[in-house]
Amino acid sequence: MRTGLLSLGDVIRDPITGELRTPAQRHRNLVDQAVWAEAAGFDTIHFGEHHFSRYIMSSPQVVLAAAAERTTTLRLSTGVTLAANLDPVRVAEDYATVDAISNGRIEPCFGRGTLFPDVYSEFGQDEACASERFAESLELIVRLWSEEDVTWTGKYRAPLHHATVHPRPTQTPRPPIWVGAGLSIDSVDLAARLGCWLMLPSVFGVWEMFKPAVEHYEAAWTKYGHDPSQRRIGAISHFGVARTSQEAHARFRPRYEAYWGELSKWTSESAQRAGREPRPFPIPTYDTMTSSIAICGSPAEVLERFAVARETLHLDTQLVMLDMGGMPDRELRDSFDVLASDVLPALRAA
Repeated sequence: MRTGLLSLGDVIRDPITGELRTPAQRHRNLVDQAVWAEAAGFDTIHFGEHHFSRYIMSSPQVVLAAAAERTTTLRLSTGVTLAANLDPVRVAEDYATVDAISNGRIEPCFGRGTLFPDVYSEFGQDEACASERFAESLELIVRLWSEEDVTWTGKYRAPLHHATVHPRPTQTPRPPIWVGAGLSIDSVDLAARLGCWLMLPSVFGVWEMFKPAVEHYEAAWTKYGHDPSQRRIGAISHFGVARTSQEAHARFRPRYEAYWGELSKWTSESAQRAGREPRPFPIPTYDTMTSSIAICGSPAEVLERFAVARETLHLDTQLVMLDMGGMPDRELRDSFDVLASDVLPALRAA
């Protein structure tokens, strides 16, 4: 099992301490987490891209470049890069630059990001075209990284005429690409067709609901002629761990509940900005969430939950989100210590 650390950069007042980080403090904290993650034994770091919300990380490629300078082995990824909203040429250039700076450690994850509709309205785009825009952008990025002298015509950006993007990626024939998908079979099929790895958005539903996506991806990967040994499937869990179950839940519960409450506000505000009627974001009870989409407990408890997720979804990669809801550094560092000593070694051996 490969393991990764994911942060979306939420800025929320800690419900226990009352502390609220500044944007500068939060971004420095993200770079620090990359250093801690490498020391703890994580394989990858993933930073998410958002706009117009209290997820304040709008340029994950910049933060990844900073993390690259303070790490040596950690793979660098996103969760997700909004490929449907961005110019695919600039995406190809930006992440190839991080690949160069990091000596070939980039493996970005691309997605549509439709939870926040104002990203489309504020960028002057039609969300109804999200799937089509995403497919066009992803296909072009793959070509720009795999080929030189590209001539291309599409629907959503100007044509290219014998174009070669620079810098060229350090990894050949191109950097690995994740596609964040699982609720749309079209996106799952696109990932398989292009030879991209699949990252399931498993913080948005119980694990069993993603089994059809996994089955389709595995069959499509073979149908499109790819080597099954090169396939990867990942999933994401909101996550808390401590030496004892009681300590883990005491830390995690107030921050997790605060996080969901804020997320509900942010999605409503996004809908309003996009000219839509706000719809309440369903928030299950804490006990429901920690028995389905979230993992929290002692090392033995979290390892048992990881095993169930791995078997259910045929996973070889597991991402965890540790820092939600204003979690302070001292408690994050404690979690990294427990992961390093009692969790990650067992996962690596799984």
